[in-house]
Amino acid sequence: MKKILIGLALGAAAAAPSWAQDYPSQAIKFIVPFPAGQASDTISRLVGEQLALRLKQPVIVENKAGAGGNIGSEIGARAKPDGYTITVATAALPISRHVRKLSFDPGKDFKTVALMTVTPLVLITRPDMPANSVKELIGLVKKDPGKYTFASSGVGTSHHLSGELFKSLEDLDILHVPYQGSSAAHIDMIAGRVDMMFDNIVPVTPHLAEKKLKALAVTTKERAPAQPGIPTMSESGYPEFEAVAWFGLLAPKDTPDEIVEKLNREVNAVLQLPAVKERLEGMGAFVQNRSAQDFGAFMQAEIAKWGPVVQKAKIQLD
Repeated sequence: MKKILIGLALGAAAAAPSWAQDYPSQAIKFIVPFPAGQASDTISRLVGEQLALRLKQPVIVENKAGAGGNIGSEIGARAKPDGYTITVATAALPISRHVRKLSFDPGKDFKTVALMTVTPLVLITRPDMPANSVKELIGLVKKDPGKYTFASSGVGTSHHLSGELFKSLEDLDILHVPYQGSSAAHIDMIAGRVDMMFDNIVPVTPHLAEKKLKALAVTTKERAPAQPGIPTMSESGYPEFEAVAWFGLLAPKDTPDEIVEKLNREVNAVLQLPAVKERLEGMGAFVQNRSAQDFGAFMQAEIAKWGPVVQKAKIQLD
């Protein structure tokens, strides 16, 4: 009996790599936890289309929106760990771990597959703000505590948390004014009703070109190719400040490593295709080419970074 059991175990071990080599043998589903038309949906369809050609299997994008992305993310976390259900993750996911009561753990219930893009946010102000650098802006705020406001696209969003992180640099007193999306915030900032905001770089570019808004810094370590004239927060004297929008792919936690590694290789190959890379860079993104393990370290760092910020700002959505 003992020999039979050993034989079965060895047989299973030998079969596992073969099964992974045969992957995929059917359609792969990308769960996008946000509505169609948003950046996460656009990027998923762009990458999924080319990934399907490489893997010779369909890649189907399903939008499962709701609860700030957490409905779709929970579906992905609870899916069968066979590599056929992949969750599209954004910077909102590690923040949600701290601001919402979740029935899953973003840091423990997934395996990281591939980080696709990282996109800088930009610190913008109303056009008549008497500050032309981050240092000058902080000087104004410190001179008149409580006088200035910062807008966001909503409570608990990456734009909101970036503002709270900014406040923590020198214990600044700035009032948060949340909006239902960035567009309404832009209108009020152009009109001078709010003072500053962190936002994605692409939507504000037309306003910058028309000098309706003023940009002081981008939040990545490198300058943004879409706006190379804007300095970084690091160049502005705050090297510890980094807050980015990002898009990645996750698999359920028990997905075989062989499948994760295959998906990582293939997705990275897709990201380096000239047409794909050009399209993503046109969206203001830094295209990535990282291992699954590197993405895992990035994800854990994001979770660790936002916890203290949320706690200090006393943000809780449910």
